[in-house]
Amino acid sequence: MVAGPRSGRILPVTQVVRQTTRDLRRHNRAALLSSLYLRGPVSRLELVAESGLSAATVTNVVSELIADGVVAEAGSVESDGGRPRTLLAVRADFGHVVGVDVSETHVEVGLFDCALGTLGTVRHPLVGTRLDPDEVAGLVRTGIAEVLEGGDPDAVFGVGIGVPGAVRDGGIVHAPTLGWRGVDFAELIHPHIQAPLHLDNRARTLGQAETWRGAGRGAERAIVALLGVGVGAAVATAGRSHPGITTSEWGHTVVRAAGAACRCGSHGCLEAYVGTEAVVRSYADRVGAEPVIGDESDVELARIVAEAEGGGPAADVLAETGEYLGIGIANLINLLSPDRVVLSGSAGAIMGPAILPAVRDAVGRHALGYLAERTQVVLGRLGPEAVALGAATLPIVQLLANGGRTG
Repeated sequence: MVAGPRSGRILPVTQVVRQTTRDLRRHNRAALLSSLYLRGPVSRLELVAESGLSAATVTNVVSELIADGVVAEAGSVESDGGRPRTLLAVRADFGHVVGVDVSETHVEVGLFDCALGTLGTVRHPLVGTRLDPDEVAGLVRTGIAEVLEGGDPDAVFGVGIGVPGAVRDGGIVHAPTLGWRGVDFAELIHPHIQAPLHLDNRARTLGQAETWRGAGRGAERAIVALLGVGVGAAVATAGRSHPGITTSEWGHTVVRAAGAACRCGSHGCLEAYVGTEAVVRSYADRVGAEPVIGDESDVELARIVAEAEGGGPAADVLAETGEYLGIGIANLINLLSPDRVVLSGSAGAIMGPAILPAVRDAVGRHALGYLAERTQVVLGRLGPEAVALGAATLPIVQLLANGGRTG
């Protein structure tokens, strides 16, 4: 007899052995499914080499995953002197996930397949909501209903929500930019949906998406910059299965003493120079116009980028934005020594191509040379729906941890 886990009660040795064997099988299944999802398509032989498990164990687990409909064969590749190797991949049609981006100006909801392919998106501005949690939650619920309209709700095995703040105790949100302190946002959503609900910081979810499917993939240490109305950063460090991801309030690091006022109450923050509304305000100040802010700020930023091709105030604003963003990235490089920095988020998608040369130039002048030389500064690859897609990774993480079991 031995003491059982947690309870302290005495269990028969045979029961302990069964528990240990079951736990090991669950662990192996989760590890192999994670490798297939993040690295695939791959062959059984590659899974053996990467996991360190025996060929027999890999074969048995893969057979289970195929029988359960999670994994399927995905073609073959030539091998050195032997028969072609069969490739395996997670089935995109295994199920659907919903990703929700709650930003400072809008709510965007996306429906994605199991491989994170986009099936549909809707967007609702936050104009008139006064950022009231109940009203924002109402838009989230409406958006979820819209992307699922005409589909099968039972096919959705999870809903992920990214918010601009910290999430504690499963769903308590502290989001200063929204004026939320201790808001039980999960409770405002969960009773109205059938699928399990997951919440996290939107910069973290974006970092996960870019390292899984975007420009951060394959990096040893990637910093994914969320550029939007708010500015944040996620640091993703390569791991054997999932990358380890942490977030920081990078947008509220000071890049100019006694500089422009920031929403956080301080002055000279990076966000006050490179955030979407900050860039729009800077342009309006230069031309003597009223700034276009709120949900239309992305449209105005795109117009400024187009106008900058002809020089003038728009070009000057983008040059200044690139300089400050480069300074902010140089600080990250000096502190964290990444091998890749990814400019992502809605503003990154809109103005990234136009300011990338200026950003790289500023990084070269402000980061330590030997660190800057080994750091790539690149554009994100996931487009304007990147944060909603990032939120959709949250239920995928749970699926992988459960070895492909949704129940």
